[in-house]
Amino acid sequence: MSDARLPLLIDCDTGIDDALALLYACASPEAEIVGVGCVAGNVELPHVVRNTLAVLELAGREELEVAAGRATPIARPLRTAADTHGPTGLGYATLSPPRATVGGRDAADLIIDSARAWPGQLTLATLGPLSNVAVALEREPTLPRLLKRLVMMVGAYRSPGNTAPTMEWNAGVDPEALATTISGWAAAGAARPVAFGLDVTERAKMTPEHMARLAAAAGGAEAPAVRFLEDALRFYFEFHSRYDGFYGAFIHDALVVAAVLDPALARTEALTVEVELDGRWTTGETVADWRRAWGREPNLDVAIEVDHEAFFERFIGRVGALAAARSGR
Repeated sequence: MSDARLPLLIDCDTGIDDALALLYACASPEAEIVGVGCVAGNVELPHVVRNTLAVLELAGREELEVAAGRATPIARPLRTAADTHGPTGLGYATLSPPRATVGGRDAADLIIDSARAWPGQLTLATLGPLSNVAVALEREPTLPRLLKRLVMMVGAYRSPGNTAPTMEWNAGVDPEALATTISGWAAAGAARPVAFGLDVTERAKMTPEHMARLAAAAGGAEAPAVRFLEDALRFYFEFHSRYDGFYGAFIHDALVVAAVLDPALARTEALTVEVELDGRWTTGETVADWRRAWGREPNLDVAIEVDHEAFFERFIGRVGALAAARSGR
């Protein structure tokens, strides 16, 4: 591995935007992907595993280890988002059954073993609920100091929620896991996790015009990856048209992966954040102390600004080039 490449482990609940994030990571030369963990969230775990394996095969990266993790949150029943991602997680898209299978270890052990193999070098990017990370932290309390950084797509810090008035989806599915992760990192005295909430990820608003540009970059709509994206995103676009008033989609997870690979895409602020676990209306809310009223040390670096135009230029160029290469164009 060259010094310029970043060892990266992705933990995801592969629905539509996770799939876009995986394609972006596979299309990025600076990413040294060491494996992918799967967690229940957008859809049930068997769908997440199948989707992850199939998307990696579409990208030509079926050699990557995929590990199945938690099938349920750590302290409450699973809730899924079939209305957002479709009954199996990929909207209207269908992919052939993947040839590869999951590895012999679970996602928590994949996280721990990878952190030990790349001490101080590995970045863990979580795109779904934090259930697998909480399990890994219980098994290995020194995990935060073994990792270079934890970067999470989670929370809503100064914006409305997307699941309840103040709750973001990944935080709401397993708030106990998120609270455990934040407190575990603080207790270990490790580098603060980075959190990308809806405040910034909803600026990554993909439209049909972006999709047309991507198809052109791929050499045409016949490329298998382009057909997949068009079918998956059409479902996502229809969902946002019904609930958010625009025909397009927030591609939260792809933005996070892009910012992991190039931190200059985002600006963060150190904040103290607590996760509401018992609120009648606010369970899963990420409560941020913007005015420093608590007088406590910050425990998260929260993204407050992103260069979404630069992100889309890279996303279209990189995923378009990958789609072209995989179709022989």
